[in-house]
Amino acid sequence: MSNKSSTWYGVNLASERLGAKAIYASDDFFAPKERMLQDQDAVFIEGKYDDNGKWMDGWESRRKRSEGYDFCIVKLGVSGQINALDIDTRHFTGNYPPAALVQACYSLTDPDADTNWIEITDTVALQGNQQHIVHVESDQVFTHVKLNIFPDGGVARLRVYGQPDIDWQAVDTSKEIDLLALVHGGRAIATNDEHFGSMHNLNLPGKSLNMGDGWETRRRREPGNDWVIMALGHPGEISSIQIETSFFKGNFPDSCAIQFANIDDLPDSSLAAQSLYWQELLPKQPLKADNEHLFQEAVLKVGRVTHIRLNIFPDGGISRVRLFGKPSFD
Repeated sequence: MSNKSSTWYGVNLASERLGAKAIYASDDFFAPKERMLQDQDAVFIEGKYDDNGKWMDGWESRRKRSEGYDFCIVKLGVSGQINALDIDTRHFTGNYPPAALVQACYSLTDPDADTNWIEITDTVALQGNQQHIVHVESDQVFTHVKLNIFPDGGVARLRVYGQPDIDWQAVDTSKEIDLLALVHGGRAIATNDEHFGSMHNLNLPGKSLNMGDGWETRRRREPGNDWVIMALGHPGEISSIQIETSFFKGNFPDSCAIQFANIDDLPDSSLAAQSLYWQELLPKQPLKADNEHLFQEAVLKVGRVTHIRLNIFPDGGISRVRLFGKPSFD
């Protein structure tokens, strides 16, 4: 999920790390369907073959010798509204599908013959060795997508970008949870710098994989500090904060501080300027290299929180941020 395009379309709901699964393919003779959901970009390995032919990093069906087309059904890691798709055929040149169409559904069980699939794209012409960004105009919530390729061939990666939709009535709120977690709808909104690592990595599930799997700014050569603004998945009261600098050893920030806001009706575009005046949630705290920092006593009791501004001094890298608390429903 560290991969990013020039425009942010939302969370990759089809991320393997989020729990997305390729649950059925009409055919995956040459390359298994599961590879299509891997988070890292596809690679090409010259001279690598397996029992069925050339090893390819993606999903690839055999050459069709009859009527019909191939398809793959993917269960999203979290349900959500879909804003855009990336149908990525990189490294597939003479074996990519000429066209594709994507359908989606909402189902609490695995889709079957009676599932009502909704077309969320037109038939899209594909090219080889290329990413295809397809915009989706729908406000519906989906749990599964069905990638149809015509008639056969290979797709390196499928990304399904959107906003998670959380059924908070089904969440166990008897214990504290990470209200900033991506799986709970948390999201990064704005930052002054993300030269080496994306702000959208900060609330990914699990531990970071390496230094590139966090948020890292360039070396600051002028006064000031770097910052990122994030929205909680649900308003809540924060009792503890975890800041991780895993893998950041010679480039971790000297310290950090967190400001907060309790707002419901301001557009995202206005938050950077507004955040200059937000109050403290976590006063300035020293950080260590390659470490997990848990702050409890230092966290101020401020009541309802909807947004935070994480400030790092003066620059550097953070791998993960967790805000633990209970959601507020009033």
